[in-house]
Amino acid sequence: MKHAPLGPLMIDIAGEQLSRLDHQRLRHPLVGGVILFSRNYASPDQLAALCAEIHALRAPPLLVAVDHEGGRVQRFRAGFTRLPAMRGLGALWDRERDVALAAAYAIGFVLAAELRGCGVDLSFTPVLDLDYGASSVIGDRALHSDPIAVSELANALIGGLRHAGMGACGKHFPGHGHVAADSHVAIPIDERSLRELQADLEPYRRVRLDAVMPAHVIYPQLDDQPAGFSAHWLGRLRGELGFDGVIFSDDLSMQGASVAGDILARAEAAWSAGCDMLLVCNAPAAVGELLRRWRPAADAARAARVRRLLPARPLPQDEALYRAGLAAIEILAA
Repeated sequence: MKHAPLGPLMIDIAGEQLSRLDHQRLRHPLVGGVILFSRNYASPDQLAALCAEIHALRAPPLLVAVDHEGGRVQRFRAGFTRLPAMRGLGALWDRERDVALAAAYAIGFVLAAELRGCGVDLSFTPVLDLDYGASSVIGDRALHSDPIAVSELANALIGGLRHAGMGACGKHFPGHGHVAADSHVAIPIDERSLRELQADLEPYRRVRLDAVMPAHVIYPQLDDQPAGFSAHWLGRLRGELGFDGVIFSDDLSMQGASVAGDILARAEAAWSAGCDMLLVCNAPAAVGELLRRWRPAADAARAARVRRLLPARPLPQDEALYRAGLAAIEILAA
């Protein structure tokens, strides 16, 4: 086992088992985490073995994360509970607010308990974008169009995550729901002023988060860089909003990140703006280039923030809450 601080890169792996190249890269001092995808999953037992192998490589262990929100964005399916799209909780809120909050808490517990039971440390959830009906890539991933509803439902969901010993990552700061373009394949531009963005910022004032992921969206009335490359936006997050957790870049291989240049320029832009951990997904050549050529200055404070996301206690057993979550999921699916 190699003892080293967690580095600033979160990278992916090719398959269901670690290759020799994976072992080499995951021990590199620039690496601090692994993001998993559907291609890395065959069964709960296989996933548990994979996560155990990843965790055994380093001390402190690498942070293992996944996009596992529910609905369209759930990487692990067979052997896991099929989670509903979060818009269903918003619809339930409109009918029965207290029932929706209880359901959100219980569903958060199911989400986190099943992942932690297989060794996954963090899911990039909840989505805090408001549902303006404009963005197909957000769509039913958004909890609601009302920032108060989003805030209360997200806090309830996060309560369930934390009950299972998992942190929460809100995304996509300051808000991706008002633009139609998909930052995976385009460079979205949101022309609204700061005054017009206040509703989108409201959940970041009200929700207790451990991590935040900025959007690959440009807000030209405030800055000419996407939020994840913007010292203005990340400074506002740290300063005005008082956030002291981990800032993850969104995937630097996405088209929305291309405004910064090649992969080295993208990494440097995100790091210089204030991101603590940078995601590079589905781009093994880009990962190799970063590991060979990028030399950021060591930052113990950033590494410590990332380390705080590692679960600090064993997964609690709460069968009653787990069953309540399954019942809530059935109601939303009906």
